Amino acid sequence: MKAKILVNKNFIIDEIDRRIYGSFIEHLGRAVYGGIYDPSHPSADELGFRKDVLELIKKLNVPIIRYPGGNFVSGYNWEDGTGDRAKRPKKIDLAWNSIETNEVGVDEFQEWIKRANSELMMAVNLGTRGPDDARNLVEYCNGDTDTYYANLRRKNGFDKPFSIKTWCLGNEMDGKHQMGHKTASEYGRCAAEAGRLMKWVDPSIELVACGSMFFHIPTFGEWEWTVLDEAYDVVDYISLHAYYGNRSGNTAEYLSKSLAMDEFIKGVANICDSVKAKKHSSKTVNLSFDEWNVWFRTMGEVSKERVEAPHILEEIYNFEDALLVGSMLITLQNNCDRVKMACLAQLVNVIAPIMTETGGDVWVQTIFYPFLYASNYGNGITLRQIKTCDSYKVGSMNVPYLDSSVIYNEEAGEIVLFAVNRSLDSEIELDFVAQDFASSELIEHIELYCDDLKAINDKSTERVAAEKVKISENGTVTLKKHSWNMLRFKI
Repeated sequence: MKAKILVNKNFIIDEIDRRIYGSFIEHLGRAVYGGIYDPSHPSADELGFRKDVLELIKKLNVPIIRYPGGNFVSGYNWEDGTGDRAKRPKKIDLAWNSIETNEVGVDEFQEWIKRANSELMMAVNLGTRGPDDARNLVEYCNGDTDTYYANLRRKNGFDKPFSIKTWCLGNEMDGKHQMGHKTASEYGRCAAEAGRLMKWVDPSIELVACGSMFFHIPTFGEWEWTVLDEAYDVVDYISLHAYYGNRSGNTAEYLSKSLAMDEFIKGVANICDSVKAKKHSSKTVNLSFDEWNVWFRTMGEVSKERVEAPHILEEIYNFEDALLVGSMLITLQNNCDRVKMACLAQLVNVIAPIMTETGGDVWVQTIFYPFLYASNYGNGITLRQIKTCDSYKVGSMNVPYLDSSVIYNEEAGEIVLFAVNRSLDSEIELDFVAQDFASSELIEHIELYCDDLKAINDKSTERVAAEKVKISENGTVTLKKHSWNMLRFKI
């Protein structure tokens, strides 16, 4: 099979905001306790955080991490995770039917974030709490005044503000699974008031309003419109959440699901712009895709008993999952004009690229590799493509066999092409043409491939890992059947 991609230096989509390579840590299962935090582990630092896990996270080069939820945040009292650890209360977490010890809270997490070379996207509780507690948390984290909550932070040992710039106004507030869930108008008013008070405390912060919890629900669209109609002047982004899975067992159909993600993004962007037009506003509200991943095998799990750090949502990813994750990253890159932040949900143990044994080993899942290379090399300006390739049918939809993004990194002097060959049977011989560049030479080809689409990695065996491909002397580029690829061209 043959395919051609043509790009021109002058035809661009937009510059990528590095925050599209963000991730997510929720107080859920073993994401925190037994994941990033394990004080009895041989690699634990003085705060109890695992250094071996931290090193893998640093390799992923994650620029922003959302915390502490997720469903968890809608019943969370942030004060419980501050101050003297010995005096912190153990509480029932109703979101995941477990016990929260509060050993780790914003005090510790903001320290861990710095060690991970990342920034914190902080979520506030607009479920069981509201605007008053939200503005108090902003003062605790960012305040430099001689006032109660800023002084409470100082009393707890942190003289300098945490300077958290990105804040989520609750989580999935349209869902009946959410503590304190609301109608669109109720949430819109609450978000507008909370955001207004939060920005009065610190005018430099950016705010993310909750979009619909999923695309395929009856209230999608109406929810976004109503929320933005209430809060447009206050918020800077609206969130999108989406998870995909191969429930049917049809791999060809499964690998087409990134097209649904693209449709979702474009739909929400259009709603934002329609509210903008209604309000005669000069401001553009952009998108924060702050939960996305493959998740279907463990969806719906909660702890059967109320215990600390239960083993739940520990999805095991196979090779075909990695192919779809690669395509979803391509989709985010190709929509960088509107998607300015995104969070792979989540980072450790819970629907995650990194897995641990509490007190033991750490290893990476198949989805680790597309994210690793996208985050480290997918930076610069996304170019528009003229693409010619064959396609296949999924229902009434035409699905191109070749899924791709092309990114021009002027600083590095290179073009980076990310490509997924969706064909289960045929290689693709790719002709890549870069116009208005003096020259382009292929210098590296990284490939993720496995004969077995169901192959997984575990603590003893890594069956799926990215490898270098030898570059042919005549410059021919071949993409194996069902493979993910990164091609770097020196320009």
